[in-house]
Amino acid sequence: MCARVLHDIKVALDDELEEKLAWLSPGYANHRILKKSIDARKRHDPHFVYTVEVYAKDEVVPTREFKLAPAEYHGEKPLIIGAGPAGLFAALRFVERGVPCTLLERGSQAEERLLKINRFWRYGDLDLNNNVCFGEGGAGLYSDGKLITRIKSDHIEYVMNRLVRFGAPAEIEYTANPHVGSDRIRRVIPRLRGFLVANGCEIHFDTAVTEFLCEKRDGKTYSMTGVSTADGRKFHSDKIILATGHSAADIFDRLHESQVYMEGKSFAVGLRIEHPQKLINEIQYRACESHPKLGAANYRLAHHDHEGDVGVYSFCMCPGGYVLSSGTENHSVVCNGMSNYNRGSKFANSAIVVSIDSAKTFGTEDLWAGLKFRAMLERNAYEMVMSKEIPAQRLVDFLEERSGPVLPSSSPSFVKAAPLHTLMPPALSAHFKRGIEEFGRKMKGFISEEAQLHAVETRTSCPIRITRDRETLESLSHRGLYPCGEGAGYAGGITSAACDGIRIAEKIMATEESAPRNLLA
Repeated sequence: MCARVLHDIKVALDDELEEKLAWLSPGYANHRILKKSIDARKRHDPHFVYTVEVYAKDEVVPTREFKLAPAEYHGEKPLIIGAGPAGLFAALRFVERGVPCTLLERGSQAEERLLKINRFWRYGDLDLNNNVCFGEGGAGLYSDGKLITRIKSDHIEYVMNRLVRFGAPAEIEYTANPHVGSDRIRRVIPRLRGFLVANGCEIHFDTAVTEFLCEKRDGKTYSMTGVSTADGRKFHSDKIILATGHSAADIFDRLHESQVYMEGKSFAVGLRIEHPQKLINEIQYRACESHPKLGAANYRLAHHDHEGDVGVYSFCMCPGGYVLSSGTENHSVVCNGMSNYNRGSKFANSAIVVSIDSAKTFGTEDLWAGLKFRAMLERNAYEMVMSKEIPAQRLVDFLEERSGPVLPSSSPSFVKAAPLHTLMPPALSAHFKRGIEEFGRKMKGFISEEAQLHAVETRTSCPIRITRDRETLESLSHRGLYPCGEGAGYAGGITSAACDGIRIAEKIMATEESAPRNLLA
């Protein structure tokens, strides 16, 4: 018998995959799971669906390898700014192909960063360079560790494979909704860092970029030569990958000073909703909600509000998770969500956000309009509580536009009652309410006395795009500057950002390999 792939194998909750394989492929000796998902669409019949490769006794189950050929690279040492998923995977791709690189990160190593985040949650002492968004690992270090992505990329399997190599759970290579968990991803990052340093990546922590160095090439374009940092040093390179994430607003100021071309980009804002996890399990799994094989249920919701042509949708849903205070500036509040690998919290949370069309809402004249709007919401949220607590309101009170007491919350920095129904502009709030009402029809029980809203969810994506050429992936105005990941407007999560970093690293190496050489030099 030759190895073959079996598709769409349905396995009931109380059955075992191996028993099904023995019936479908008599005499098989080994197997490898290629895909696994849960189908809970039928009210009383949730089950697993597998795609499996089976092997005979004389066949060896192959190990997934991604062997990379050394690059013929003779250019200047690439410089990467930002140690989030995009920057780390760009660096990983370089060193695995034998190309030394330099990585600059404004925050500290993950271990030190975590101490400062915990201090902020406990005492309200915010470190502007070490918080939920800044520092080694980026915003993904304190997140659900979800690796779900809608992009199509040849690099996705590589990203999963390398995460597993550095300590992520093996099942992320085949599950439909891969999830590392905030606790596990914090172990992955130091191992990845160690590999980078041992293989030719020079890393500088606590090194914030304050200036972009460039030379004018002609009347419209520039060439990058390096950057200056807050401690007075200069790092020179003609190939700079800018992977600073969706929250580094000061970087946009520095880019503007250097006349880097940018444009407004559509984004989304809203509130984070939290339910008891048991309630979500009951809605999704019905009578099977307590089955030990199912774990914490999730959901994904979307509604198109035809009144204004606006989308309302769930984002970063965290089963068994926590709502986090995630601000990067004093006197402002931002919230986000995370969960650990076991998704053991008694609560489930998700952002519910409303899409904002940048051009229709703000026009095209003011590049900063989206960032200003985001900052305004974050300041207004802070002014509702004037403390480290997250402003919160029961969902039913929000819908009825009335004040009331708060419910228990998963937030480690606690919550404080606030009139969130007054936070957003009226039109935006109306779209949000209509979306919630539609979700209540799709998921009976979603609108509940036990549901609570937290403010404000503004960092789903960046309101600015650092536009790049589709072929070269360079900035339209600055040769050698490679905008990358979420902060540049080209990714929307851990996996897509990592893939974008790899794509740019490969483009830099391919461009250098194909460049003509002066053999007499």
